[in-house]
Amino acid sequence: MFGRKKQPPIRTLIGEGTRIEGRVAFAEGLRIDGEVLGDVVAQGEAPSVLVISEKARVRGKVKAGHVIINGIVEGPVEAEDLLELQPRARIIGPVRYESLEMHQGATIDGELHPLKGDAPGPAAESAGSGAAALKLASNNG
Repeated sequence: MFGRKKQPPIRTLIGEGTRIEGRVAFAEGLRIDGEVLGDVVAQGEAPSVLVISEKARVRGKVKAGHVIINGIVEGPVEAEDLLELQPRARIIGPVRYESLEMHQGATIDGELHPLKGDAPGPAAESAGSGAAALKLASNNG
């Protein structure tokens, strides 16, 4: 779908009931069911996938190629390829994405900014940071 490459395997799990304090750097795939107090960042240029489950909470920066969120993230989120926000996703912080898929029920308390793609036109330049959210809403409506 959308010409995406095959997803890398999820090789690491932070299980429910586990709490990690500090930066988590990973390669390929990571699933979080527990709590991370620190940044969660994919390493290198290879494709990466990060799954933050319904039971998970991350307080810190989140950055990976493909990010799937169904839990809570308190901090900036950057998806270099695709950001999937599932129904129970809650983000408190700015969001940067290449492509965005947002399910009904997901919430974002912060600004949305595309990484690249459409060049801002005169309306976007004068509207400021709200232009991305308005544009996103008009494309999905």
